[in-house]
Amino acid sequence: MSINRRSFIKTAAVAGLAYSLSDTLKACGSAGEKHLGAFGLQLYSIRDVILTDTANVLKQVADMGYKQIESYEGDKGIFWGMTNTDFKKLMDDLGLSLVSSHTDISKDFERKAAEAAAIGMKYLIDPWEGAQKSIDDFKRIADKMNNCGKICKQNGIRFAYHNHDYTFVNLEGQIPQDVLMKNTDPELVDFEMDIYWVVTSGHDPVEWINRYPGRFKLAHVKDRKKNVPLSEKEATCVLGTGEIDFRKIIKAGNFTYNIAEQEQYDNMSSLDAARLNAAYLKELRY
Repeated sequence: MSINRRSFIKTAAVAGLAYSLSDTLKACGSAGEKHLGAFGLQLYSIRDVILTDTANVLKQVADMGYKQIESYEGDKGIFWGMTNTDFKKLMDDLGLSLVSSHTDISKDFERKAAEAAAIGMKYLIDPWEGAQKSIDDFKRIADKMNNCGKICKQNGIRFAYHNHDYTFVNLEGQIPQDVLMKNTDPELVDFEMDIYWVVTSGHDPVEWINRYPGRFKLAHVKDRKKNVPLSEKEATCVLGTGEIDFRKIIKAGNFTYNIAEQEQYDNMSSLDAARLNAAYLKELRY
């Protein structure tokens, strides 16, 4: 049987990177630091394969060491063409927990909240609102978030908002992220900090964690390539190979859920990237 040389070189390179990351993290550990514990994968990271054979792909994810899953809403919904209970059974069989999902909050939100609660999910998350024309627009979004938070609370789950960079860009002399956090009720609305997008906007994640203690309950652990200007928005990379100091940020954030996400890949598959990210998170101490 012949082996494709390019495939062999690619596989060897990925394996070598995994060993390098593991050794680096072990060297960084010190007495008294905490282990990250259970960590999750945002399924958008493997969007190119999740629908090809969902059960088999999720088995591979479980085998990598992920214990938690954050879904997102595609053409087949957040349960990938299955009912909520069938998807939960698949998760249970694989030793995975569906803790959250990004979803379109403008459509059938009450139904989605009820279905999520019925299978023990913890969060429904608004993943995107887009840049707005005025601060008043963001205040209206905050009102909408409070309403979604009420619906989630009635069902026994939580609601959160996931940031991109646009909420950290000055608008009318204010930072929209401030407006959203000040105008949402902490009893109803939590936040999922996408660490990558905070850094890409030129802000310090730790500063925001300290400014709003306890509001950031979830985190997207997503790295940014070194020596790339902030004007280049799409520059994600394997965890531990980029510029972001996750040990410092995760220690400050004390997030309930740490969820790996990667959007671009260099000379590797999305599953190879997910495997490397899992290897990094297994060894992470903070």
